Amino acid sequence: METPENESFRDTIGTLSEDGKRAWVYPKKPSGRYYEWRKIVSYVLLAFLFAAPFIKINGNQFLMFNILERRFNIFGFPFWPQDFYLFVISMLIGVIFIALFTVGFGRIFCGWICPQTIFLEMVFRRIEYWIDGDRNKQRKLDKQAWDAEKIRKRLLKWFIFLIISFLIANVFLAYLIGSDKLLMYIQEGPADHMGTLVPLIIFTAVFYFVFAWFREQVCIIACPYGRLQGVLLDNKSIVVAYDHKRGEAENGRKKFRKNEDRDALGYGDCIDCLQCVHVCPTGIDIRNGTQLECVNCTACIDECDHIMESINLPKGLIRYASEDNIERKEPFKLTPRLKGYIAVLIILMGVLSGMLLLRNDIEANVLRLPGQLYEHKEGTIISNVFTYKLVNKTTKEIENITFKLRKYEGTINVVSNSNTFSVPPQGLSEGTLFIEIDQKALSGDKNKLMIEVYSHDDLIETTTVNFLGPRSYK
Repeated sequence: METPENESFRDTIGTLSEDGKRAWVYPKKPSGRYYEWRKIVSYVLLAFLFAAPFIKINGNQFLMFNILERRFNIFGFPFWPQDFYLFVISMLIGVIFIALFTVGFGRIFCGWICPQTIFLEMVFRRIEYWIDGDRNKQRKLDKQAWDAEKIRKRLLKWFIFLIISFLIANVFLAYLIGSDKLLMYIQEGPADHMGTLVPLIIFTAVFYFVFAWFREQVCIIACPYGRLQGVLLDNKSIVVAYDHKRGEAENGRKKFRKNEDRDALGYGDCIDCLQCVHVCPTGIDIRNGTQLECVNCTACIDECDHIMESINLPKGLIRYASEDNIERKEPFKLTPRLKGYIAVLIILMGVLSGMLLLRNDIEANVLRLPGQLYEHKEGTIISNVFTYKLVNKTTKEIENITFKLRKYEGTINVVSNSNTFSVPPQGLSEGTLFIEIDQKALSGDKNKLMIEVYSHDDLIETTTVNFLGPRSYK
């Protein structure tokens, strides 16, 4: 069957021309109540993004993802490689949270929270509107010859874009290596830290490429989240939707004419002004229904509401609504899918909260020295040699560390000048220790011992080891 003309959007993405080349999008500058709310949300999130690496809680950076040193801080909680299971649960909570809101409210994350959208729409495009002008002026400027005006505007815009990209790259670096280290590198100068300067330049180039040229293609081509819509969305999901029942009526759309009775003629409220298309940052026609290019930015809602007000028709022709709401006037309600996601999210958050509350400030690992068995000492004393590693997860030094045996009579001797030592802040201490126990207290060739770790007189951690002894024969 031949594809109808108005269905051709399903064959290709909205930013490709008929000859397969990129169709550059010149979105009209949005305005309206949703846009104002989005600006508030965006600037709050931008402030958080730039401030988070420099906020400290108990001496810990609020957010840090130091992959090279395998150190992570999430909301001020430090995570070490030993805490990887907590990091995995945190990521699962994030995935379930996004899936929950996608099932319920479509790509609201993309339009309101995603850093790509926020930077592009609320920073780079607003600068572009300020320098190049609105949609028609931008189109005209692109076709204009390279005269003094175009060169001046292009150089100014590209320079500002480059500076902002450099700032973003520095903030990104602060998340990776830590804000203290970044500030130290800045004070000491780039010449002393070429190994950091080169990645910084690469990140700057990537951000500049994304926001100056690639733009909405990230959401359409590179980001897999748009493809998830086909799996997660259903007829009850709230999305940015065109009310085709009201907009098309019996005889479809029609250009607006003053004093014309559209209801009597059977025409819908859509006057085919194309303003919803012109304002769309991904260049789609929302009247074609939900599409993977739509990031739920609400620009078309604001523009359509403005047009409806100007011709004295009710607002809401394009609005947040589900397919069932448009077709059957059904209100939003929690579906079994949503309830399932909520239940899983609550369980995972409960598990994570419990693990964080039970998590110790110090991680102790005592392991048998490879290749070593037991040794007979004076009389009936059996000795085993072990290595220990203590990881301090706090920003304070843990002092006067000692080891004690639980339930067994024996001694633990640390190979050092004394049996007590300290663990530096967010650091580790490792070494060797000997455990000596009377053979009479052993129950066989393999005995499970519990070792208690004390700081002064406070028990701060426990760990278990296998203690080897002579095999007993009966």
